[in-house]
Amino acid sequence: MSCKKGLLFLFILSLIFIACEREGADEKIPDVSDIEVKAEIRRFEQALFSLDTNNLEANLAALEAKYPDFSKIYFGQILGSTDSLIAPEGHSAYVKGFIRYPSVRQLYDTTQVIFNDFSEIERQFQQAFQFLKYYFPNQSTPDITTFISEYSVAAFIYGDDQLALGLDLFLGENYPYRQYNPGNPNFSEYLTRTFNKEHLVAKTLQPLIDELLGQPQGGRLLDMMIHNGKELYILDKLFPYAPDSVILEISSQQVKWLKDNELEMYAYFLKEQSGASAQNLLYSADWQEIRKYVEYSPNSPGMPQEAPGRTANWLGWQIIKAYMKQFPGTTMQELIDLKDAQKLLDESKYRPKR
Repeated sequence: MSCKKGLLFLFILSLIFIACEREGADEKIPDVSDIEVKAEIRRFEQALFSLDTNNLEANLAALEAKYPDFSKIYFGQILGSTDSLIAPEGHSAYVKGFIRYPSVRQLYDTTQVIFNDFSEIERQFQQAFQFLKYYFPNQSTPDITTFISEYSVAAFIYGDDQLALGLDLFLGENYPYRQYNPGNPNFSEYLTRTFNKEHLVAKTLQPLIDELLGQPQGGRLLDMMIHNGKELYILDKLFPYAPDSVILEISSQQVKWLKDNELEMYAYFLKEQSGASAQNLLYSADWQEIRKYVEYSPNSPGMPQEAPGRTANWLGWQIIKAYMKQFPGTTMQELIDLKDAQKLLDESKYRPKR
């Protein structure tokens, strides 16, 4: 087999794999190639670490003038250099110490090696923003500001729907995060396996989707699973070519488990639980009881070991897809505005697959 034929064969196999993993995604992907968007990626960390520390006060003031909204959050809330309790020596002195500190400098150098070529990430952002403009025509296209924070923040939204991207939380699943803070639960293996380029763009856009959705209307498991199901539905529409494992931030094997056990999971949530409330989980508002079904967790209590956390969110996604199949003319904003989770469930005519 020639090299070209071999590469073509591998490419076709990869497309088949993605298609299999996204089985059931039968909605046509819209053509967004003609939608013009401009996403500017601003490398704040490069500007910060290239400051001349011999004249830092003036150079730092110029940097803050160039990044006014972001600088207030970065220096005030992330670094804490403008807080006299954290930085009694003063803002400039604290920043100088930060950018000169050997371990921080090494972290910065690592990000510059890994993210030296940003072209593929820019392409992914560009395509995601084209889909964003397609589904939300009135939504402005965000700029992206990159930074490092010593592993504290991955992404957030600020200012006029601008996005901030913490590069040091996307250095790869094999990067020794646990070595730097062994007791930090945020560095558990089931989480760090997604700290890579494959998940970077989707994770960066999640705060924007959260902003569009607002807060769940109610504290029952049903309310949160429908709300989070909408988030997954929108995320999937912005990244229609990404495998479900990226959308869900779990392994391909766990995606298969969810699909194979849809009926059993839904039956579990509908089953009356023992205890004082004696109600099924679907309508429980006991946060400690339902938390792992909707928040990041290595597992889902009461389910087999193979079950990932956030199983309720996946079921919520299936309910949203069922609803949109019943009402295909529903716009994204109209979907967001449907706040009654019970009504949405009823009208979806959702039936879990056996």
